[in-house]
Amino acid sequence: MGIVLMKPFTVLISSAGRRVALLRAFQEAVRPLSGRVIAADASPLSAAAHLADARFVVPRCTSPEFVDFMLDLCQREGVRLIVPTIDPELLVYAEHRDRFAAIGTRVLVSSKQVIEIGAKKDLTARWLTDNGLPAPRTCSIDQALDTLPLPFIVKPVAGSASIGVRTIRSPVELSAVTRDADYIAQEIASGDEYTVDVLLTQDGDFVDAVPRRRIEVRAGEVSKGITARVPELESLARDLAAKLPGAQGVINFQAFFEPAGRRAKIIEINPRFGGGYPLAHHAGANFARWLVEETAGLKPISPGTWREGVLMLRYDDAVFIETGGEAR
Repeated sequence: MGIVLMKPFTVLISSAGRRVALLRAFQEAVRPLSGRVIAADASPLSAAAHLADARFVVPRCTSPEFVDFMLDLCQREGVRLIVPTIDPELLVYAEHRDRFAAIGTRVLVSSKQVIEIGAKKDLTARWLTDNGLPAPRTCSIDQALDTLPLPFIVKPVAGSASIGVRTIRSPVELSAVTRDADYIAQEIASGDEYTVDVLLTQDGDFVDAVPRRRIEVRAGEVSKGITARVPELESLARDLAAKLPGAQGVINFQAFFEPAGRRAKIIEINPRFGGGYPLAHHAGANFARWLVEETAGLKPISPGTWREGVLMLRYDDAVFIETGGEAR
C-alpha cells in the first residue's frame, strides 16, 4: 500500500483586506496541526493577503464567477474552513454553503435568515422586539417626529461602519435628510457602548461571550476598547443565540448598557467576526483555535477563561513589499 500524504489543515480568510490580526490568530490556531492560512481578496493590494501563507486574487463576491472560482480554489488548496469577513459576501456564502460542504469545506456562516436580520436595521429592530429582546424604539423617518422625542438619530437601513448616521435635534435638521436613500429613525440609547463577541458551535449551541466596551471608534471600527465582565450582556448573548434561527460560528452584537439601571439595548447584529475581535482574542477568548479544533473533529479548549480589563489601543502599521516597479 502506498503512502497517503494528507494535506495540511488549511483556513481561508475571505476578503482578507486589512484583517492582519485575524489572519495571525488563525495562523497561531493551525500551527499545532501543521496547518496554514491562505487569503483571498478582490484586490492584489490586501495587506493581510501579503502576510498569509498563500494569497489569491479572486472575483468580487457580487460577480457571477465568484462561487465557482472559490469552490475550485478550495478544492485545489484543500481548504477545510472559510472565514468570511465582510457583510456583502455573507449571503452569497450562505446560499451556497452546501456546495462547499460537499467538497469538505466548512464556511463559517450562519443561515440566510440570520444574515437578513442583521443586514437591515429596520428588520433587526423589529426582530429583536418581536422576540422579547431589548432594542431602541425604531420607526420610519416620516413617523419620527410623532413617535420619538428629540434628539434622535437617523441611519441608513443597510448602512455599516456608522456611515450616514446623524443626530437630529430639530424638525429643520430632519427635513435636510436626503430621501434618495432608505433611512430609519431611532431613539438614542443611553449608557456605555459595547460590542459582544459570541461563539457558537456548528449546531448553534452557545459556547462563550466576551463584552468589550468601545472607548473610541474610528471609521466605524473600535480603536480603543477594554474587556469587561457584564453578566447582563453575557446573559443577553445566550438569549440572542438561542433565538436567532440558524446562527452558528461567530456573531457579534452592539449594545448600549446603563450601569446604574443594569439595562441594555441592542442596536446591531453582525453574523461574522467583528473588527475588534483581536481584543477578545488577546484577552484569552481564542475563538480561532476553538473553531479550528471543532472543524478538525478535535475536542475544543474549554471556554470562559478570558481576562477582564484587557485594554486595546490600536495604531496604524504597514506592510512593505518590494514590487520592482508596478503595484501588484
